[in-house]
Amino acid sequence: MAGIRDDILSHFVTWQEVHRDAKLLVRKLIEMEPWEGIVALTRGGLVPASIIAREMEIRVVDTLCISTYEEQEKGIVNVLKTPERATKVGGEGWLLVDDLVDTGTTARKAREILPKAHFATVYAKPEGLKEVDTYVSSVEQNVWVFFPWDTEPQYIPPLAGK
Repeated sequence: MAGIRDDILSHFVTWQEVHRDAKLLVRKLIEMEPWEGIVALTRGGLVPASIIAREMEIRVVDTLCISTYEEQEKGIVNVLKTPERATKVGGEGWLLVDDLVDTGTTARKAREILPKAHFATVYAKPEGLKEVDTYVSSVEQNVWVFFPWDTEPQYIPPLAGK
């Protein structure tokens, strides 16, 4: 994959793991205050937010659309859309959900927009961990996580045939 350094390890997460880990996150969140709704941090937060919304029977789901990955090294953060209802109250009573916090660049921007929201991620790396209120699984900083919605199955020839 272009842009990934040689010292970066790859970890492929399956659909089953995402579902299991999102439900583990629900178990941590379910006893907390009743939520006004969920704000999914796009795009990665959409799938976990959907699972969490179902499991917690939350019907109001909105998005905070921030783009950083292609510009992360330059420090450019693009806010493409904010959730109107949640933004009016600074995120108070809202659950902000993402799949992974990496360096914390996106998370810091999300915190500026929704400073009172409870930020929950399924996976967290050390550099971004201080931005998160609740998470399920820690991931080393040098691991690139491939989520099933970013990959596709493909045929691989048998080793003996090479």
